[in-house]
Amino acid sequence: MQARIELDAASQVPLYRQLFLRLRQMIASGELRPGDRLPASRELAGLLGLNRTTVTAAYELLQAEGLIHGHVGRGSFVAASRRPSSRDWEEILPPLESPPPPPPPSAELISFAASRPSEELFPVEELRRIAQEVLSGPQAAAVLQLGSPAGYPPLRRYLLERARRQGVARAGDDVIVTSGCQQALDLLQRLLTRPGDRVIVEDPVYPGLKTLFLRAGVQLVGAPVGPQGLEPDELGRLIERHKPRLIVVTPNFQNPTGATLPAAAREAVLRLARAAGAVLVENDIYGELRYQGEAEPPIKQLDESGDTVLVGSFSKIAFPGLRVGWVTGPKPLLARLAEAKQFCDLHTDQLSQALLLAFAQSGGLEAHLERVRAAGAARLRALLGAVDKHFPEGTFVSRPRGGMHLWVRLPAPLDASELLGRARREGVGYLPGRYFEVSRRDPGALRLSFVGLTPECIRRGVEILGRIFREECEQARAGDRLEPAPAMV
Repeated sequence: MQARIELDAASQVPLYRQLFLRLRQMIASGELRPGDRLPASRELAGLLGLNRTTVTAAYELLQAEGLIHGHVGRGSFVAASRRPSSRDWEEILPPLESPPPPPPPSAELISFAASRPSEELFPVEELRRIAQEVLSGPQAAAVLQLGSPAGYPPLRRYLLERARRQGVARAGDDVIVTSGCQQALDLLQRLLTRPGDRVIVEDPVYPGLKTLFLRAGVQLVGAPVGPQGLEPDELGRLIERHKPRLIVVTPNFQNPTGATLPAAAREAVLRLARAAGAVLVENDIYGELRYQGEAEPPIKQLDESGDTVLVGSFSKIAFPGLRVGWVTGPKPLLARLAEAKQFCDLHTDQLSQALLLAFAQSGGLEAHLERVRAAGAARLRALLGAVDKHFPEGTFVSRPRGGMHLWVRLPAPLDASELLGRARREGVGYLPGRYFEVSRRDPGALRLSFVGLTPECIRRGVEILGRIFREECEQARAGDRLEPAPAMV
């Protein structure tokens, strides 16, 4: 089988999907017949020079389509032939505008790719007790009933009152609850942009934000992110040139760079957006994950007009699986957002909202946040110390004071995408910079997400990556030394 499967590591299509498509083609053409046994995932990974998780992900896609079936202890087999579909779904479905990140890693992989909190810090027993109280109380039936598209009213009141105490919400503001930050951004895109509109986003930027705008036919303009976040002077030039309808910025511990905008830069961004008549969306889902230093004021707090739209979420500070985010902004905008949301999902899960409200009101959320911040600080220290110790000379490393991500730029000519295959074969994963780029190529860049790993795993994973990067760097430099010098004439 090895000779008949060729994968392109430089392709925008992930390796696991390339393998799935090739195997599916072999089944459809009869190269693989019903009853044929596929190699074990470990065996095929070895034959193709892949990580076992890549093969496992491809097999899972084949099984989901009913093309193969597994037998415990015996392996995976091509399923009996089925009546072919009357449609070629691959031809019908539009291509992805941006490559998806690699599949979730297996337990045997040290993954710096997953941007998610540590499950071992979840106060599961406390949440179980709160769930029993919520479902035993007089509000239980109402919580389980269809609700308002704007969200569970008690949670909305709680979030709005908290925003007013913090000076973030003004008299003309309201709050609606969404299914996490991603739905909030999607709804704002649906309501505020049309195909062909120009939207300024940070470059590099979170892939989920980039993809939802690209799928809407919006023209993205990337504003460079430096060590201190978005660069206001460059933003001003881009605004003048492109006349954007919308500007989206993550001022605290930006994903992927970890950069934080200073107060003066926040005021400059606000002035520029207001002068241009562009809607400013502030994505602040990492702001409460500060491990050291003083917090900068939210841009919305600085905005005396109240027009800035602020997005928040419980996903990074509590339980991502409950999918509860929110939008704070002008009442007319939020009323229309609630209408748009009703068309999408009628209303957001009220039970999750009731649980998080009870968790917050009990003091459990703040106590949990303290534990999360302490653990995050320890893990960030472990990561920075290990990177400084093991990565090759000339590596750039961001120095965030909070958040979930570290941005690394390897010395030339190393390419983080090309090195990912070897890293995964040796048991470590990360996300190359190409997943985050908008318009600027940065081949040596990669993101390390650290909060889901213990300090011990972080040190072990970075040591492996450091060895790989140093060896590749030495080989590249040795190759340069062997190049003949040009003749002097």
